[in-house]
Amino acid sequence: MPGMQDEITLYGNANSGHAYKVALMLAVSGVAHDYQEIDIDQPHGQRPEPFRSLARFGQVPLLVHNGEPYAQSDAILCHLAQHTGGFGAESASRMARVQEWLFWEANRLGMCLPQLRWARSFAPQEYPAGAVDWLQGRFDADIARLEAELADGRAFIIDERPTAADFSLCGYLFWADAAKVVPPPHVAAWLQRIRALPNWQSPESLLGPLRT
Repeated sequence: MPGMQDEITLYGNANSGHAYKVALMLAVSGVAHDYQEIDIDQPHGQRPEPFRSLARFGQVPLLVHNGEPYAQSDAILCHLAQHTGGFGAESASRMARVQEWLFWEANRLGMCLPQLRWARSFAPQEYPAGAVDWLQGRFDADIARLEAELADGRAFIIDERPTAADFSLCGYLFWADAAKVVPPPHVAAWLQRIRALPNWQSPESLLGPLRT
């Protein structure tokens, strides 16, 4: 279980679903932490310390736990699972299944959905002809895979208990409207079960209002 003296700071941004994944897991797990907003419109070299020195890739989210930095949202979720002893870390076999979904998310849903949101609600001019259609096709395939996985009626992606994989997969789906996509029925029901978790909060509650 988390130690009494743990000092944890999450650096994020209100527009980052990847930061929301981590903030949501921290909230639901009840892990005390500080939160600091990083202006991701600033050039990397102008971002504040200690974020600038500690963020290996210059991106949010960054978690600093007792002075040790952890980068990349899915890697941070793995660290938090190990730290709490739950959310998939109860056994090596369970954590292996969680990691399968984390790698799938990074390559699939976590690639196309943020881009659709950005293209349709923030900066459509940044996308060449055909790019948004390609992203939509990729999303359609990915969400169909997730829908089929959840069709057996289990509560969460691994079994009846939430894991780090659920937090990873759901991050940008809470902004589906901004991406102009609609979660299918089993995915929508799963998102409702995540909303019902103790201490669940919306992206705006955890990270602040969206910046435009």
